[in-house]
Amino acid sequence: MNLPLPRAHRAVAPRLPALRARLERWISHDLIALACRFSIAGVFWMSGRTKVEGWATLTDTTFLLFRQDYALPLIPPDWAAYLATTAEHLLPVLLVLGLGTRLAALGVLGMTAVIQLFVYPSAWPTHLSWAAPMLYLLGRGPGRWSLDQCLPWRARGAERGRG
Repeated sequence: MNLPLPRAHRAVAPRLPALRARLERWISHDLIALACRFSIAGVFWMSGRTKVEGWATLTDTTFLLFRQDYALPLIPPDWAAYLATTAEHLLPVLLVLGLGTRLAALGVLGMTAVIQLFVYPSAWPTHLSWAAPMLYLLGRGPGRWSLDQCLPWRARGAERGRG
């Protein structure tokens, strides 16, 4: 049964396709990818900064955390502390620059999975909010506003229609 639309809906409905097209132009993949890259980079960078003094010295608290709270089943705590802290500094920089973006997104997604499974299993809403932008970047790429677009093999692929 088709009921007639109220007057307000009849006035707005014809304008919806044009509004949708305008929003799709304004909110491009490039903008979404940039927001995904920067949002997660900020989270992991700030976490990494809490683990060091100066630029590269891991704190005693960091080692304690990896021995107690963040203990992983297969990696010695000191190794895990160095690996995680290095990743928390390197991967955000790569994401912000858009350099090796898919690999960096995969690294952050892997870290998120480890944190979810072994450290904070009840924090799945937070971890899902970290995983979603990384999945977007893995599937769609970094967008045009990235250094990945400047890579020579990327430019050759774009010329052949694989942009």
